[in-house]
Amino acid sequence: MAQKIMASLSAAASPFCRPEEDPFLLLDRASRSIEQLLRRDLPLRRTWSEQPYGEEEITLLEEEVLPAIAQCLARIDAIDSALSAAGEELYRQEVLAAAQKRRVLLPGEVALI
Repeated sequence: MAQKIMASLSAAASPFCRPEEDPFLLLDRASRSIEQLLRRDLPLRRTWSEQPYGEEEITLLEEEVLPAIAQCLARIDAIDSALSAAGEELYRQEVLAAAQKRRVLLPGEVALI
């Protein structure tokens, strides 16, 4: 969840892609939009049909589609967290290696050359 929040906050300033190019950010926004529309308790109109979604279709959205999107977003957050943790570990190892290369001798230590 933290990754999603960070992505939402930094999406506009991302050096990697524009927000509209990030499919997972779009999925999150779509999910929130659907939830807002459902709270209005009105039939949902579609651009391709004169027949709006009625009670049966709205129930399918609530019981099947939104939970599937939520599960997908949770999995994406888990993947992002794993990538972030791996990146942090790599950075920690690089800092440690650099520190060992530049190790400053403490008083009383003898350099082994």
